Amino acid sequence: MKKVFAILSIIMLFSFTVSTIVNAQEGTTKVSEATNSNIQDDTTAVQPVAEQPKAAVADEAEEEVAPVGDQSMHQQIKQKFIEGGPLWMTPILICLILGLALAIERIIYLSLATTNTDKLLKKVEDALASGGVNSAKEVCRNSSGPVASIFYQGLDRADEGVDVVEKAVISYGSVQMGLLEKGLTWIQLFIALAPMLGFLGTVVGMIEAFDAIQGAGDISPTLVAGGIKVALITTVSGLVVAIILQIFYNYIVSKIDSLVNNMEDASISLIDLVVKNSKK
Repeated sequence: MKKVFAILSIIMLFSFTVSTIVNAQEGTTKVSEATNSNIQDDTTAVQPVAEQPKAAVADEAEEEVAPVGDQSMHQQIKQKFIEGGPLWMTPILICLILGLALAIERIIYLSLATTNTDKLLKKVEDALASGGVNSAKEVCRNSSGPVASIFYQGLDRADEGVDVVEKAVISYGSVQMGLLEKGLTWIQLFIALAPMLGFLGTVVGMIEAFDAIQGAGDISPTLVAGGIKVALITTVSGLVVAIILQIFYNYIVSKIDSLVNNMEDASISLIDLVVKNSKK
């Protein structure tokens, strides 16, 4: 069930990524086609710009520039994606998608791994009192979560002595901790990689802006501002992705710490139960 949830979340996130990239590429194609058509219309038109009425020019400018407030959030994000360039924005978006997929999978796994340790301890204690170790092992076998697995490994060695039970509980507790922390290194990678990709896109964009200045032979404020704006979009996107993934990462780490504390407390209680049962 946990794998099914993880696969479904990854498929949904990847479909969103593909649709965003396709829409961005379509938007870039439409912009280029509109620019080419405007150039063709300008070449066929013989009337000079100075002879056009000022009111008509103002109306055309208002029609071409849509107010930012009238655009939806999805349209604004798509516009910034196009302005930043699909070459640099696509890897950043992939980092967001993969990081969120791993984070959602971990959250689902940790949610399913959370159990009521007090209730489980009560069941194990009643089973030990009524049916012995085999009955307690059956209770742990029918329960889910890492605590039940640790209990089963400890009870399975109850006849070998308390020291062996303690070593088994500690060893299998380390194994369960490794399972809980699975995939966190990849989330850390995407948290570090997204800003670096953004900075790389910014540096490349700045280089292209200076190349344009050198080619033009003149420092135009419009040229410099436009190039810097496009270059900084990648940095902002990388930082936003890192912030989002960092929030999920901290939540997952806190959840793991809580589960580990419950596992340690429950393991101590289990050893006490085994010692108590062995004295009877």
